[in-house]
Amino acid sequence: MPTLPAFAPAVDFALSHESPWPRDIRAHLEVGFFEPPPANAIIGPVAPRGAPNGLILYNGRRVAEWGDTQRVDMTFSVAKSYLALLAGLAHGDGLIPDLDAPVRALVDDGGFDSPQNAAITWRHLLTNTSEWEGTLFGKSDLIDRGRNLGVEGQGKKGLARPLHKPGEYWEYNDVRVNRLSLALLRLFRRPLPEVFAERITRPIGASQDWRWLGYETSWVDIEGRRIQSVSGGGHWGGGVFIHAEDQALIGQLTLQDGVWDGRRLLPEGWVAQCATPCALNPHYGLLWWLNTGRTRWPSASARSWCFSGAGGNVTWVDPDAGITAVLRWVDQTQLDGFMKATLAAVA
Repeated sequence: MPTLPAFAPAVDFALSHESPWPRDIRAHLEVGFFEPPPANAIIGPVAPRGAPNGLILYNGRRVAEWGDTQRVDMTFSVAKSYLALLAGLAHGDGLIPDLDAPVRALVDDGGFDSPQNAAITWRHLLTNTSEWEGTLFGKSDLIDRGRNLGVEGQGKKGLARPLHKPGEYWEYNDVRVNRLSLALLRLFRRPLPEVFAERITRPIGASQDWRWLGYETSWVDIEGRRIQSVSGGGHWGGGVFIHAEDQALIGQLTLQDGVWDGRRLLPEGWVAQCATPCALNPHYGLLWWLNTGRTRWPSASARSWCFSGAGGNVTWVDPDAGITAVLRWVDQTQLDGFMKATLAAVA
């Protein structure tokens, strides 16, 4: 449908603030945007990005769109927020009875045996406070130690800082998120994309155009079946390849507290848990970015959350305003301006 006039300024804002990322994603990664060689070696699929696109839902109704909303693109760390939805399913199914129990009580694959890793809980992994130490699928956790998202692509990281006890330090670390993904695979004993499709995307009417991939090194044996453990981002390739329309449906599911057409898909209370600030980072919940105190995005409500990926891939949900918006390839530093323009349309 065409954009409603009240939302035209928000659309214009999104189109005029394109991501600074080049279209050639592979070249961008290979020149060392995240880290220098050899740590930046690409071990999963990558694809060139498209032009800016997106859409806005207001009370579940599409009120604005721009660009090619059916173009499938990489989403980078949006995949982390989708892992949180899968963790919710595992919790609701009784596969994770207690988020504060050690992961090693349920996952016996050697990854949580060391003195540093033995006390790590599911909540630690879901809040980026695990301080997990090790190498997974050829990538060491050291690569992302010292990572500062505020200067992503500019600052130094990969320094061998002393590790804290699990639960005592917050750090954004893709290797540790990938360790969570593998742990969830061990519990479900099925490919996570298969579970995601069966339990989330098909029930909400999403397309079959999306795919969720891992690395050439991330194949594991599960009860005699060779399964690829998927990545929680596109840092070294892989991750979720999806279009804006499917992303909007997933975002809308969270706005509706995990209920779709009267059917509960996510466990009751799981959205609230994901949107509860981590004690060590008020802007982070269970792999969701939060707006606690309206200090991250002043124009949006304090109850807003975002699924956010590098390069400017954002799903913004503002339950107080009834807004779900997806932005592809936007300058993420300008996101609050888009929020301001969108909320002015519904004021």
